Amino acid sequence: MSNSAIELTNLLYRYAERMDGGDFEGAAALFQHAHIKVQSRESFLNAADLLLLWKQHVTIYPCGTPRTKHVISNPIIEIDEDSGRATIRSYYTVLQATHELPLQPIATGRYHDEFERAGQTWRFSFRDYSLLEFTGDMRFHLKGYKG
Repeated sequence: MSNSAIELTNLLYRYAERMDGGDFEGAAALFQHAHIKVQSRESFLNAADLLLLWKQHVTIYPCGTPRTKHVISNPIIEIDEDSGRATIRSYYTVLQATHELPLQPIATGRYHDEFERAGQTWRFSFRDYSLLEFTGDMRFHLKGYKG
């Protein structure tokens, strides 16, 4: 795997690690230079909007986390080193366990991400966050979720 491919997949994994750790600010910072497509909106969000959305809707438990594990898999990586652009299409599965909910998958879908190189560093330039495909019991993950 090329250095660029490793750096790019590490961005995917950093997102998952920060979300699962309850570090929404850190997760949003990864999208500082990105446009984010969200299913319920015609327009795109920026990192500040995304952070606000997470803070308003994702339940944080006394341990400081959402008690989730985001598993990102099957990355299809396409890199154009000359232009400093790349794309990754991947799957995600969100697992959750709480005192009321035994460990189980609560959401699956896909990410379609675009990246740009700024100097020697890769960063997100776009994420299609609208590709949620299947949901399970999300009552303990999203505030006010009715299913």
